[in-house]
Amino acid sequence: MTLNGKIAIVTGSSRGIGAATAKLLAQYGAGVTVNYNKNREAGEKVLADIKTNGGKGILVQADVTDRSQVKAMVEKTEQDLGPVDILVNNANMSFPVMPFVQFPWDGFEQKLLHEMKAAFYCCQAVVGGMMQRKHGCIVNVSSGLSRVPGPGFVAHTSAKSALDAFSKSLALELGPFGIRVNVVAPGLTLTDATANQPQEMKKAAADRTPLKRLAEPEDIAGAVLFYCMEWSGFVTGTYLPVSGGTQMI
Repeated sequence: MTLNGKIAIVTGSSRGIGAATAKLLAQYGAGVTVNYNKNREAGEKVLADIKTNGGKGILVQADVTDRSQVKAMVEKTEQDLGPVDILVNNANMSFPVMPFVQFPWDGFEQKLLHEMKAAFYCCQAVVGGMMQRKHGCIVNVSSGLSRVPGPGFVAHTSAKSALDAFSKSLALELGPFGIRVNVVAPGLTLTDATANQPQEMKKAAADRTPLKRLAEPEDIAGAVLFYCMEWSGFVTGTYLPVSGGTQMI
């Protein structure tokens, strides 16, 4: 099976998991909107890689916590590529890591609001067309920390738990229109976002993993691809840990 003729938007796809996902979807035939917020150069590299390998895509700047920018991104996608069949909500929302007793409310509130605004605005911008066409696929990138929290990650755990619940609600409401909504939950993944984490912490995490390694962005992208393909056409409302067996459900 391929994604030939399908159009995908991958938010936060100038680097890391998003970049790997955009490249993989394009490799399987989808036309892909590579979204970035600030790092245009990184986004251009991802798009160049897609085109070098025979894929099709466009580069669109948008802050996905801004409804008007999301609307413009979807309109640009529809104009240049076609109606959106696939949405991957991947954009990373930064947050401080610190004990709850020291955590400022402003930082906590910002993480929750930005996480949910990004998913809410992007989903609402594409589901109208999906409902009309009776077909669509939404994949929300969560985190293993939404089910198994870690010290200092209270904001991230809370925000991703909200995203998980949001996804189940959409799966229920949009299912009658042929729209599937699923969650991919990465474990610790080797991206630039985790590059500054201590090596001893990464080694300890790898040692706890049955597969004895940490995830690469391509590992997460493969799980997203699974949900986007027609072979998962009867799968919706699910939560898929991609953690090498650290989280088993």
